[in-house]
Amino acid sequence: MGIQAPERRITDPEEAIAALERAVPGLVEHRRPAPASVDWRLLEDGLGTPLPADYRRLAEWYPTFALGDFLLVGLPEPGEEGGLLRGVREDLEGVIQEWWEADMSIGLRPHPAPGGLLPWAESNEGDKLLWRTTGDDPQHWTVTVASRNGGWWYYEGGAVQFLAEYCAGTLEPWALPPVTAEVTPC
Repeated sequence: MGIQAPERRITDPEEAIAALERAVPGLVEHRRPAPASVDWRLLEDGLGTPLPADYRRLAEWYPTFALGDFLLVGLPEPGEEGGLLRGVREDLEGVIQEWWEADMSIGLRPHPAPGGLLPWAESNEGDKLLWRTTGDDPQHWTVTVASRNGGWWYYEGGAVQFLAEYCAGTLEPWALPPVTAEVTPC
């Protein structure tokens, strides 16, 4: 399995979002005027783990959106957190569990197994972007890319930084097609 690492891992959520906004200039048109009040406690208690700060901050500033009519970044909406939680659980019990049982997940188990995979985005072609929930600090989780054609690899940065580098073309998209910086709110 390949590993890509950014030149510098962005740990500040606002800096990561600014990098994504530079890579996807049209995204800022969909930014909320004030951060949304997401019920993180409901989500995180339901998942049994805190979520990375960059993802949390992205969800507070933006609704769910698609990049390049290819990649759907599902974000919780205030009052609809339960729906997102159900969707993640269905993914964990469905396709990710099936991958593991069919030995297609290169030995990585679904969350809540230690270091288990937790989905956060998907393509319209069946590719998944997941966190590998290794360690006690979600700020250090790596992104795991599971492409529909069997290509698996790691990105040693956060989810928002991954999106910024993927859209900017500074990331080698191994087993994923290049994505345009067009954004569509969903």
